[in-house]
Amino acid sequence: MTFARKGAAAAALTMGIALALSGCALDSGNSDSGSGSEGSSSGGGDSSNLTVTFLPKNLGNPYFDTSSKGGERAVEEFGGTFAEVGPAEATPDAQVSYINTATQQGVGALVVSANDPQAICDALNEARDADVKVVTFDSDTNPECRDIFVNQADAEGIAKVQADLIAEQIDGDGEIAILSAAANATNQNTWIEMMEEYLGSEYPDIKVVETVYGDDDDQTSFDKTAALLQSHPKLEGIVSPTTVGIAAAARYLQTSDFQGKVALTGLGTPNQMREYVEDGTVEAFALWNPEDLGYLSAYTAQALIAGDITGEEGDTFEAGDLGEYTVGADGVVLLGDPFVFDKENIGDFDF
Repeated sequence: MTFARKGAAAAALTMGIALALSGCALDSGNSDSGSGSEGSSSGGGDSSNLTVTFLPKNLGNPYFDTSSKGGERAVEEFGGTFAEVGPAEATPDAQVSYINTATQQGVGALVVSANDPQAICDALNEARDADVKVVTFDSDTNPECRDIFVNQADAEGIAKVQADLIAEQIDGDGEIAILSAAANATNQNTWIEMMEEYLGSEYPDIKVVETVYGDDDDQTSFDKTAALLQSHPKLEGIVSPTTVGIAAAARYLQTSDFQGKVALTGLGTPNQMREYVEDGTVEAFALWNPEDLGYLSAYTAQALIAGDITGEEGDTFEAGDLGEYTVGADGVVLLGDPFVFDKENIGDFDF
């Protein structure tokens, strides 16, 4: 998979990355289902119960605010009832009570970004036993805990685009550090492992000196950035594969003597990163469209509820404006390739 910027731009635009965000307020209430259903794993269930509850890693996170807007728009399109619930902090056990409540309320589907691959599995399987369809997105659980995982992009591709960006920005030589989210975040850990392997093989003169965790908290990530730069005076660059982390790190660099001296890249949203790109603090970063991710996840939930798919490899379904998708191996649906944002194109996007 290649990630030339012009090629990535074309791919992203065909995926509808320029969809406008809705300005609607999220419905925080859940609707009860009055119907029983037949086993979740068999593809049965109440096909009329289109109550879809989104459970992101945490609330108040701009990335998940955007994905939930996409989910809400999709649910409105297919005539369902949308809700968003979640913890204030992205901790491994914080999501369990919300899963249990949604199960008791009899929602048709849960769409979850997991804070831990295993910690919420028992609760999710209890939901599935109660005929709730379970879609994970952004960050997966163990496969036996859900019906389908909607992956924002291939893990290898996400790792590669970030490694190539930092290598380009530091001329392929020097010390770098990684500012991640929570230590148990399955998606970040996978990307970091692949990134380190790719850097080792393709950029042997780049050394990852430390990986730190900002817990997807703005102030913690800001403080971790400061600590990295104090601990590693020869640091050439930072990679932050989390939207909260990269924005906090950029804010620190912008207000310090390190602006223009230490490169920063990773995964961010255009609206968060615009000022840092325009003033030169950040040269380029990557992401998929989180609104599209939420939109696709909601349509995946609808297809499961309707019995159009069961999560088997080869299943196909229609996802509204995004077109047809096919379920791959291990019950994974792939949104598409990452997109690289820089000073030339960031003004074209609003999310």
